Amino acid sequence: MDKITLTKMPFYAYHGVMAEERSLGQRFIVNLELFLNLEDAGHTDRVKDTVNYARIYDRVKEIVEGKPFRLIEALAEHIAQELLRQFGRVQGVHVEVEKPGAPVAGVLENVSVSIERWRDKPKLN
Repeated sequence: MDKITLTKMPFYAYHGVMAEERSLGQRFIVNLELFLNLEDAGHTDRVKDTVNYARIYDRVKEIVEGKPFRLIEALAEHIAQELLRQFGRVQGVHVEVEKPGAPVAGVLENVSVSIERWRDKPKLN
């Protein structure tokens, strides 16, 4: 499967379990891999035969900077489901949400969650 990758997209938002995270906000970084067939676009050189990654970016920005989530796991899931719902050419998506300022009592550079979702694979519970 071919893929389009969007990396290191920084956003300022208000996700988190702690009240301070939800009132003060912090930086989040999103990385995406979109899995789709790019053969037609490669032959035709037309945007209509691929996905417009500017629109993908705009949608991710709306989601991350929109409704707050307590968990970055929930944020990642919402991004994945919305991209699959809104962009029919996308067959699968890998979403990574980084939280560089995670409130952890220790020294670490980053906390991140990575998920992969596919259009035709059933959810496992």
